[in-house]
Formats: sequence, structure tokens, C-alpha cells
Amino acid sequence: QVQLVESGGGLVQAGGSLRLSCVASGRTFSSYGMGWFRQAPGKEREFVARISAGGATYYTDSLKGRFTISRDNAKNTVYLQMNSLKPEDTAVYLCAGYVQYGTWGFWGQGTQVTVSS
Repeated sequence: QVQLVESGGGLVQAGGSLRLSCVASGRTFSSYGMGWFRQAPGKEREFVARISAGGATYYTDSLKGRFTISRDNAKNTVYLQMNSLKPEDTAVYLCAGYVQYGTWGFWGQGTQVTVSS
């Protein structure tokens, strides 16, 4: 069972930046695809970005150019760099992983990001 622990959330003013981190347990992190989702109050969970085991990256169109996903396999960590933050980016951000794309098999507990106007 892979465990994921997110960190790096917090309160930031509009226009600011945050970098989220997600550390995974286990020895086969490099073989997993990893991603970030977010869920705002009263809204459905939304896909943000993913990075394949090979390092290919994919983003939801509305966030391209502001958010960047990356991974460090030596540290079993995936990152989400978020720039030019807006109040509508306020949400709980969750890290997730998959062995085969299409089935997100493991999830973190989430980290809260709040952007003030």
C-alpha cells in the first residue's frame, strides 16, 4: 500500500506563489504516474495536472502556464509549483498516483490552499 503525504499549503495573497510537495512511501515511486487534483467547497473534485513515470506532463487547460508539475524520483516526491494565484484557486489540493493511467489507485489526505483577494 502506497502512502502519500502532502505539504506546502497555506494562506497566500492573490498574485503569490506556493509549491506543494507530496512524498510517497515505497521503493517503486519511479514506476508510478503521479498527479494533483483539487476540490473547492461545494464543488466536485477537479483534475489539475499529472506526470507520467517517464516524465511527460499534462495539465487542465485553464491552469496551463501558471501551474507546473514535476517529480524527483530520488526523493519519492512530486511537486506542484503554483504561480499567479487567484482566489478561485482556493481548494484542498490532493496528490494521487497510478500504476496504469485511468485508475488512480492511491490518494493523499490533501493540503489546504487559501488565496486571499
